[in-house]
Parts: sequence; C-alpha cells; structure tokens
Amino acid sequence: MINFSLNFEKYISNIKYLRAFCINTDSMKVTKLIYESLVFAVNSLKINKVRTFLSLLGITIGIFSIISIFTVFDSLESNIKSEINSLGSNVLFIQKWPWMMGGDFPWWKYYQRPQPTPEELTEVLRRSYTVAYGAFMFSVSRDVYYEDNSVEDAPIVAVSYQYNEVMPLDLQEGRYFTQTESTSGRNMAIIGASIATNLFGNQDPIGKRIKVFGRRLYVIGVIKKQGNNVFGSSSDNWVIVPDNFAREVVNFKNINTSIVVKSKPYVSVDQMKEELTGIMRSIRKLKPTAEDNFAINQTDIINKGFDSLFHFISIVGLIIGGFSLLVGGFGIANIMFISVKERTNQIGIQKSLGAKNFFILLQFLFEAVLLALMGGVVGLIIIYILTFIASSLVGFTLTLTLQNILIGIGVSGSIGLISGFIPAWSASRLDPVEAMRSSF
Repeated sequence: MINFSLNFEKYISNIKYLRAFCINTDSMKVTKLIYESLVFAVNSLKINKVRTFLSLLGITIGIFSIISIFTVFDSLESNIKSEINSLGSNVLFIQKWPWMMGGDFPWWKYYQRPQPTPEELTEVLRRSYTVAYGAFMFSVSRDVYYEDNSVEDAPIVAVSYQYNEVMPLDLQEGRYFTQTESTSGRNMAIIGASIATNLFGNQDPIGKRIKVFGRRLYVIGVIKKQGNNVFGSSSDNWVIVPDNFAREVVNFKNINTSIVVKSKPYVSVDQMKEELTGIMRSIRKLKPTAEDNFAINQTDIINKGFDSLFHFISIVGLIIGGFSLLVGGFGIANIMFISVKERTNQIGIQKSLGAKNFFILLQFLFEAVLLALMGGVVGLIIIYILTFIASSLVGFTLTLTLQNILIGIGVSGSIGLISGFIPAWSASRLDPVEAMRSSF
C-alpha cells in the first residue's frame, strides 16, 4: 500500500514536470519564431535601402505634420493659460463689458451701462465678507518725457492703493506707493523696465522726475522686465500712478474702468461672485426684475473660450496630419505588396521547409511596423530640433511634450500595422508549390 502511494505520487510529479517542460518548450518556440521573424524583417530593410528610405519619407512627413501642429498649439495653449492664470484664479473683475458676449443680448444695452467708480469699490469693501482686497483702476495712453528723451503713447495705468495686493508687482528696484501717497494722490510713478531704459539709459531712475499730463512725477519704483505675453502686451512700458492723481488730470467717466477684487482664503470664487452680484445690485439700486447693468468677469471665462478654440484647431490639425499619414500608409502598403511579390519564391521555399503561416505573417508585419516606427522617430527628431531653433529665434517657448512623443510613436506604429496587415496576410496564405514556381 505504501509502495503504491509512493509510485502514484511519483507518477503525478512526472506528469507535472512533463507539462511544465512542454509549456516552456512551446514558449521557447514562440519566442524563437518571433525573433527569427524580426531578423528576417530587419535584413529585408537593410537589403532594400532605397525602398526603405522612400517608405520612411512618407511616414516622416505625416508624423512631422501632425505632431508639429500639436506641438505648436499645445505650447501656445500652455502659454496662454499660464498668462491667464497669472491674473489669479481667486480674482474677479467688475466691469461695464463682459469678456464673452454670447446670446441675443443687444450690444447697445452694454453700451448704456455705467462704468464702475471708486465710490462703488469703497462700498464693496465695506459690505463684503468674502473680499480680502480690492482696487480701482483705469488706463490711458500719453507721451512720457525725461529731459530730451521721450516715449510716445505709453500706457498710464492709474490704480488705487490695494492694487499690489490684488495683482502683485515684481519690482526690480524701488518700492510701491504708501497708503498716504495713494490716498492723497501724490505725483509719484512706478515705471516699467522698457520705460526706464528708453528714458534714463544707464542712469538710476529712482528719485528722478518724469513728465506726464504736463505734470512732474517722481519715480519711486521700476518693474522687473517681463517681455511681451502671448497677447502682445507687457508691463515693461507701463507707467503706474495713483488713481487719485490721475483723476485730477483725466476725465475717467468716458474711460473703461475696472474694480478688481481678491477673495479671502478658503472662500471660493463662486461664493464671492454671488455676493458681489447682490452688493452691486444693491449699490446701483436695481429692482428685483431688472437685469444686471454690470459684468463680473473671471479668468475661467477666457479659459473656456480658448478651450473651444484650441479644440477646433486640434481637429483641423488632426485632419491635415491625417491626410499626410494616409498618404504615408498607402506608401507602406504599396511597398509591402512589392516586397511580397519579389519574395514570393523565398516564401515558397520557407513554407516547403516547414515555416508556418504565422511565421510568414510576422515577417512582413514586423517589416511594415519597423518602417513606420523608424519614420515616426525621424519625424519626432526633426520636430525636437526645430523646437530649439524656433524657441531661440522667435522668443516663444515650444515644447515637444511626452504625450505628443507617445502619440507620434503610437500613431506611426498603428499605421504600419494597418498598412502591412493585408500584404502580410496575403503572403502567409500563398501556396508553397505555386510560390516556388513564380520565379520560373
């Protein structure tokens, strides 16, 4: 009985061993088959260099077209959103005009709205529980003078005291206005880096006097150079003055003004917007049934508008690049059919020696996919080089993202797989006898 148990256990263990051996053997056969198919594909590409180059060219152009479009617009979108977000996600703008004027609302109703005023800002700050800081601002263009130097049509930005809390200024040197200077409307100015260079050259502008509105203003600060943003504007050519000073020399009632407010910590923008709507309606004594005669704008409005724009542009870019890839795909399919025709006799010999259909199929599939991937990689390398050149020449940062790299590789591989499948399938189904006769 004991011997029978031992023999049975030994028999079972032998069966398990044989099963594991067969599985391992089958796995080795499949791996060897794939490896040999890959070697055949690589050798075929090496032998037919001209054909390989021509096939690469089509896919390279296609991948270059589609990924370069995606790269440009992704970089543009990233820069635009970065500029928009720099305004602050917790900042709202109370203005006469909305940033997005959709629907059937007549434009003349917008035109008849009153402009925000400093008095309304005072009331907002007094009544609001969600607003941490608020500033009144408007802008006009004037010539700026220093001795014999001048800058024409520089933006003169008039702001109230808390502007630096709502929209922080990065000062290169000097300081911001004190509350007393701002409230009393002192003749002081903070200038941009370009204004400082054009008026003063290598001199230190702090403490010197510039002339604007026919008045002398003391320069107390210089904004750090920032360059143009994606909208083409820059604070480099600004002259910032206290709003109470500007109101003495400018009739701001016919100028677009803004009240800019920043929320308290842990207060959502939606909460602040809802409260401000009620406060502004109360300040302007609007009836419950009356429409708002003001706009409360936020950066999300711009982001949503650009999201729609870039979505449309992406579709257009996809269509343009798709046609290029389609041409490249047909080119690979055509080359693969020629390759099958030329190697028909070789296929017959391989099949007569025992090569399976799967082995023949993999040879041509690997060849097509490798062709497409090589073309895609070359296209991506060209784009990568051009992003460095364009960024240095244009001054606009272009970035080939990992996502676009993966898209380029994935698309090129898929094109190769799809384009090469039918030629590979037809090659795998050839009759070995008929295939061997084809060379005679």
